[in-house]
Amino acid sequence: MQIEREIVIKKIPLVEFYGINDAKINFIKNHFPGLKIVARGNLIRIKGNAEELDSFEKTIELITEHYIRHQSIAESELEMILKGEGDKVQANDLIYEKDVIVHGNNGLTVRARTPNQHRMVESSGRNDLVFAVGPAGSGKTYTAVALAVKALKNKEVKKIILTRPAVEAGENLGFLPGDLKEKLDPYMQPLYDALFDMLPPDKLQTYLENKIVEIAPLAFMRGRTLNHAFVILDEAQNATENQMKMFLTRMGAAAKFIVTGDITQSDLPHHQPSGLFQAIRIFEKVEGIDIIFLNEGDVVRHKLVKRILRIYDTVKQSKDKN
Repeated sequence: MQIEREIVIKKIPLVEFYGINDAKINFIKNHFPGLKIVARGNLIRIKGNAEELDSFEKTIELITEHYIRHQSIAESELEMILKGEGDKVQANDLIYEKDVIVHGNNGLTVRARTPNQHRMVESSGRNDLVFAVGPAGSGKTYTAVALAVKALKNKEVKKIILTRPAVEAGENLGFLPGDLKEKLDPYMQPLYDALFDMLPPDKLQTYLENKIVEIAPLAFMRGRTLNHAFVILDEAQNATENQMKMFLTRMGAAAKFIVTGDITQSDLPHHQPSGLFQAIRIFEKVEGIDIIFLNEGDVVRHKLVKRILRIYDTVKQSKDKN
């Protein structure tokens, strides 16, 4: 017998629940083809048999619980819940709850969300130098910045330094308008984005003005000794071997270094070997240094990112065979 029910969506912003261009709600609808689902605003009307209605309501409960806990729900996590693997999502939450790294703005909780991000957090606690290598979207930079903010808040360090090699992905910084800072700010934007998630804007501005937080190109690290600092080298695949050596030897007293990069996306000239590739090879078994490899399973961006990475890997393997 067909029956009708109404569900009111609470505690989840509608833009988060529905997704871009209604992608998430359509995904949910496709998973329940036996139900007639009409969603308008925060009210959802469903019609079908009692068993399917119960299953739908349970799914909405799990989605709501997940959002309350994390203030977001990725499409990959939504997919797990819809496949009946919500218990796995909850189990992962319990396992990694102790790895909440920092409480950010607007109730955001930043934590390790995958096993390899979890390893990154643990490794940073044990080692003063950690390499985190993985594809786009695997959370390596975001996790590293969160660890730096946590260390600053806990007074474990006196400053945060975020740096990148000034190598352009097919672009030329010299043609951008403005002074050096204005030229570099767009290039450094991913680092600013992470900080804006984790620090109040006024406090971040004060930190930047007082050099408690620095964001600068890798070349600006030359000649410095970085004491009592949490230092992150991002996009390290674009550092040359000499630049990598220069950076690593800047480590001073009570310093923590994290180096992040993706060895498959170097923008260096073809004849120029990557310092990151060399470093993960020669420091593999050095005490006090750890190397964490993230993979497509750690990608928490749009579900298409995993598929895109998989296709590129297939193309590369095909070229290597030929």
